[in-house]
Amino acid sequence: MNNSIRLAIFDRLAAAIPEPTTELNYSTPFELLVAVVLSAQATDKGVNKATEKLFPVANTPQTILALGEDGLKEYIKTIGLFNSKAANIIKLCEALLSRHHGQVPQSREALEALAGVGRKTANVILNTAFDQPTIAVDTHIFRVANRTGLAPGKNVLEVEKKLDKTVPKQHKKDAHHLLILHGRYVCVARKPRCPSCCIADLCEFKEKTWQ
Repeated sequence: MNNSIRLAIFDRLAAAIPEPTTELNYSTPFELLVAVVLSAQATDKGVNKATEKLFPVANTPQTILALGEDGLKEYIKTIGLFNSKAANIIKLCEALLSRHHGQVPQSREALEALAGVGRKTANVILNTAFDQPTIAVDTHIFRVANRTGLAPGKNVLEVEKKLDKTVPKQHKKDAHHLLILHGRYVCVARKPRCPSCCIADLCEFKEKTWQ
């Protein structure tokens, strides 16, 4: 795939998705951090249902710590892996207060040092909360990148590095959400909606569905 096709793909995605952003509900970088930690192996809808009850009660490191681990579990028990997620959120709150004055850090290294935060979560925070041109490769982006030929790779890091090198500069900041939303609603896993896809003629997927 050449650069002109890549540019055309992102131009079309940007036209089709004029406001590319996360579907997690949040109002501060800390709320986003908690929501993203909770979203591992869970749906955004499920996370939003939990945080709409949690955040009015506790939405800072101090207030989450005041709840305590057991108190936090009561709000997030509908989410998968809630026991380990509660433990990680308590630890990251302690770290934010002891190392970062209660603020969410704006570097990948500092974010990845927090409990429950890996490279993907760090990239989401850097991109969504702080407008950095990072691309967090989740299952949707991995599928779209490989299926379309945009950035084929055997693992998420390989795909991330290829996207980082090849996404047109003007689309770098929004690429993460453009690809996620396209993968979530159009280029779905089992039966991609090729007839309604705005980039179908540019995509290299050989098994397109036309009905």
